[in-house]
Amino acid sequence: MLLGKKRKLGRKIEEITVGEKLKLTENIEDKDLLLYLGLTNDGNPLYVQHDFASRTTYEKPIVPTIMLTGILTSAISKYMPGPGSHVIEQQLKFTHPVYHYSTVDFLFEVIEVNVPDNEVTVRVTAQNEDEQQVIEGFIKASPPKLLDKLTTQAMDNF
Repeated sequence: MLLGKKRKLGRKIEEITVGEKLKLTENIEDKDLLLYLGLTNDGNPLYVQHDFASRTTYEKPIVPTIMLTGILTSAISKYMPGPGSHVIEQQLKFTHPVYHYSTVDFLFEVIEVNVPDNEVTVRVTAQNEDEQQVIEGFIKASPPKLLDKLTTQAMDNF
C-alpha cells in the first residue's frame, strides 16, 4: 500500500445483493505458516513439530485456526464487499483440521443485506482437497460508507 495513493473502494451496501458468491482457492505453504508464526510468536508444537504432532490424534502438524480466519477476513476486505469494509462479527466452526500443504477452497455467499444498518452477512464454508468441510460459519461486515462532507471533496486536489 502506498501512502497518498487513492485506492478504489469496495461496493456500497446498495450495490450488494443476496445470493452473490465468491470462490477462492488457497494453497497453504511453508512461507505462509512461517510468516504467521513469526508474527505471532506462537510456538505451539502442534503447528510446527512433526514428531510431536505424530503422537496426537491429528497425526501431523495442523494450520492454526487464526491463520485460516485471516484468509477469510482478508477476502472480505479485498473482495466482498471489498476495500474500506470492516468485519464486525464472525461465527466460525472449524469442522476438520487443515494440514500443512493443503489446498483449501473457500466459498463466500451473501445471505443478508441490511441497508439501514449498513451490514452484510456472508456465509463462509471451506473444503480441503479431499472435499472434507473444514470451516463453516458466517461473517458480518460493514461495507465502505463515506461521509459526505464539504472538506472531503475540497481536499481531493491537495
